[in-house]
Amino acid sequence: MPFQKYIEDVQKQFKTGIAREHAYRPALRNLIHDIMPKITAVNDPAHIKCGAPDFILQNARKLEVGYMEAKDVGIDLSKTEKTDQLGRYLESLDNLVLTDYLEFRFYLRGEKVEVVRIGEIVNDEIKALPENYDRLKTLLLDFSAFQGQTIKSAKQLAKMMAHKAKLMKHIFYNVVSDKEHDSSLKDQLKAFQNVLMHDMTEEQFADVYAQTIAYGLFTARLHDKTKDDFSRSEALLLIPKSNPFLRQLFSYIAGSELDERVVWIVDALCEVFLFSDLDEILKDFGSATGQNDPMLHFYETFLAEYDKSLRKSRGVWYTPEPVVNFIVRAIDEVLKTHFDLKDGIADKSKIKIEVEEQAFDRRTKTGLAKKEIEVHKVQLLDVATGTGTFLAEAVKQIYKRYKGQEGIWSSYVENDLLPRLHGFELLMASYAMCHMKLDLLLQETGYKPSNTTTPPRLSVYLTNSLEEHHPEMDTLFASWLSKEANDASWIKKNMPIMVAFGNPPYSVSSSNKGEWIQGLMEDYKKGLNE
Repeated sequence: MPFQKYIEDVQKQFKTGIAREHAYRPALRNLIHDIMPKITAVNDPAHIKCGAPDFILQNARKLEVGYMEAKDVGIDLSKTEKTDQLGRYLESLDNLVLTDYLEFRFYLRGEKVEVVRIGEIVNDEIKALPENYDRLKTLLLDFSAFQGQTIKSAKQLAKMMAHKAKLMKHIFYNVVSDKEHDSSLKDQLKAFQNVLMHDMTEEQFADVYAQTIAYGLFTARLHDKTKDDFSRSEALLLIPKSNPFLRQLFSYIAGSELDERVVWIVDALCEVFLFSDLDEILKDFGSATGQNDPMLHFYETFLAEYDKSLRKSRGVWYTPEPVVNFIVRAIDEVLKTHFDLKDGIADKSKIKIEVEEQAFDRRTKTGLAKKEIEVHKVQLLDVATGTGTFLAEAVKQIYKRYKGQEGIWSSYVENDLLPRLHGFELLMASYAMCHMKLDLLLQETGYKPSNTTTPPRLSVYLTNSLEEHHPEMDTLFASWLSKEANDASWIKKNMPIMVAFGNPPYSVSSSNKGEWIQGLMEDYKKGLNE
């Protein structure tokens, strides 16, 4: 009998008087495999310090069906239920068992549904309760047959994403703050500090990284034509080619270099998308060209569940949609009336500008050369684009003029819109959201790139708008960030931006005070005093 052997194994360890919770895990793993032969119980001590449950149960398809958290024999599980750790698990993990190896508590979607005990401690001995064996077996078989809840609405998906991302943030923080073990994530944090946010803390890094993975996976799933499977590796192939940085990031997320302590939670988030009914969810995004911005409401729902305080601390303040609409229409009118551009923000006229480019000089073996190029006259830039509300509104208003002319719309987008529509964003999660929003919006308008293998990238860059140039760095991830920032620097330096629009700054003094912008501010102050 599996249960009799299990109790004997637990009793053997218990009698030593020095056994702790880890000593009983082999017995529990053997019981799981005896009762549920088609289930694999993964117990990796490397996860423990990171905050993962002690056991992750996978079926034959390598899909996670449930989680077990094991405490020492005789521990008061009612007190464990009140800990922050279990609170995070109950909020984020749909199918969980908490046990002290004798009592088993079953939780379904955060609610305790069953409790069963198969042994108790009497006079320093473990006394078996065989009358409960069959009940525990039934509960374990039901536990292993769990299938994720089908997600049918965007609101429901935003909440599920937030719960997983919240736990992911905690795990990432534990990894990068671990002083004893190295991690490629620590190198990435240093790259962020060097290139984007010099004062970024470990907690802030964990936050933006978790959100970015959540929205990167969501972006990939929205482009998935095979609905019956979804994984990290598949996500890499599905990230739009119009966003090269996010694709490069996911080459790390999908590969073998991903820190093993965070693999399980990324895979768990993939399962959220696997059990999402995309046909139903996409109905919520079917009005992107209309007045309301569905992605905006999706992100607000996500933030409310993920971290209510984040909106204020990160300055996530949205200009009301009617105000955005008015500002873009006003810009359009000013271009027509004051600049004599009859097509306003849809203008296609071009001008010639002189730019610097690297050139070979035989004497110095390096140097810069002047080059004349032709660019569009009406260049639009949102210097702190966030989730892309203003850029999207510009696309919507221009698209209205092409209704009934869909045959030329794709050509116009590729040749006369994308080359002059720019956005800079400092926060990686908002950056990913902006790309996703614009990609979905352009799809809905009927835009199809002329070359699907190498479509033009969206000119939205992950960069600090208040810094200029970044030297190439030695780590792969840092080089991706540097290239992204330096491509944006080319626009800052060379592109004759005619329209800078977006959400106005509400803070008197920004905490984003890089050397370059501080130097410009000193020149400005000096000019005022002269």
